[in-house]
Amino acid sequence: MLVLILLLVVGSMLVYISKYNFIPVTVNLGFHIFSNIPLFYVIVASVLTGLGLSYLIYLIKAISTSFTLRGKNKEIKEEKEEVLELTKNVHQLELQNEKQKNSANVEPQDKNAL
Repeated sequence: MLVLILLLVVGSMLVYISKYNFIPVTVNLGFHIFSNIPLFYVIVASVLTGLGLSYLIYLIKAISTSFTLRGKNKEIKEEKEEVLELTKNVHQLELQNEKQKNSANVEPQDKNAL
């Protein structure tokens, strides 16, 4: 519903602009010269060109950002794997430490044994 309202507002503005800006002008685009083009068409073409360029710049920035995030996600994944490996090593060392403590404290129960 909001899109319909926005389209009606934009359409109304275009009709207003076209009604009062129909004066023929000459447009010089470097090597090409266009004459007797209504000013309304020049205004609309300028707005659409600006919107297109800004969208293109937005897409380039979005693609750059996605590549940056992909690199960071890969780096985070590698760091998580390293943390997991270190946690496993710590656990193994704790088990070895407990075994050594228990084996050092065990004395023979037979006092007559050598």
